Amino acid sequence: MWCDRIVTYTRQIDLRSDTVTQPDEAMRIAMSSAEVGDDVLDRDPTMQKLEERVAELLGAEAALWVPSGSMGNVVSLTVHLGRGDRFLASRGAHVLDNELGAGIWLSGGVPEPIEWGDRPGQIPVDAVRAAGGAAGPYYTLRTTLLCLENTHNSAGGVVTPPDEHAKLVATARDVGLRVHLDGARLWHAAVALEVPPAALTVGVDTVQVCLSKGLGAPVGSVIAGSAAFVEEARRVRKMLGGGVRQGGVLAAAGLVALERIPALATDHANATTLASGLADLGWEVNRPETNIVLASAPDVGVMINALAQAGVRTVPMAGKIRFITHRDVSVADIAEALDRIAKLQS
Repeated sequence: MWCDRIVTYTRQIDLRSDTVTQPDEAMRIAMSSAEVGDDVLDRDPTMQKLEERVAELLGAEAALWVPSGSMGNVVSLTVHLGRGDRFLASRGAHVLDNELGAGIWLSGGVPEPIEWGDRPGQIPVDAVRAAGGAAGPYYTLRTTLLCLENTHNSAGGVVTPPDEHAKLVATARDVGLRVHLDGARLWHAAVALEVPPAALTVGVDTVQVCLSKGLGAPVGSVIAGSAAFVEEARRVRKMLGGGVRQGGVLAAAGLVALERIPALATDHANATTLASGLADLGWEVNRPETNIVLASAPDVGVMINALAQAGVRTVPMAGKIRFITHRDVSVADIAEALDRIAKLQS
């Protein structure tokens, strides 16, 4: 039973997203002292250093900084897709539900959602083979691209391990599909699986990774692939208004962020603690594999408002309440959040 007493909390525990983190002092110092240049004219040295480092981590030939993960995905899809091309993605994928239809509007592709298999967020290999298949008559859509997502946001941050990834990529190749990986939280998957990030990008044509989700950078993602892809992607980024001048100020934050990948294990542990605590309070929750907890509620909107009154900030996701742990939320904060929720129910 929910308590009808309204208690005002001056300190908010913000579990809406791992993008709400604030750059700390070390990151701000790195940004203030960054070596910079005009990246449009003759490259920014710090930006170039970041791109080379990310390419190395992902096992790619080259990489390109972009302001956001959504821009990274739409740039990649624009390079891959032509008018009348169909692309495949799992139901609830970010490229389908959370990017304002950019894959259609800007990239010119037609999306085909693939239903999940045995695990949430996972695309069955057989579905890729069936959806790819042979080309039909000239007036039918051509399926040319498979979009993967690791971790899968709306499925609760589930990971795709290397063996499953390899099967999907191999099947895509068999039916003539290119592969783009939306790896906004690929770092989380790598830490959860205790493998290098490059182990989760094997065989893909392109990958997008985020620096502001969990790692603490204020802005920025990176897309990676072949040198030829990055050359064309730089042109598309410019078309979308993404010419970067003295971007080294932001790239410096990204370089600091990369050093913090191992610390994501703490966020995963906090998510497990949160999920266990909610379950003990009678909530129906997923068993988090990374830093995302999804909880069911009879009325999601009412529950989110009640939590907000208790100073615990959340958002709706896939018909549930999403809690995301991150570097600005401590073990003590998780305990405090659970205590506040328990008082709501008393």
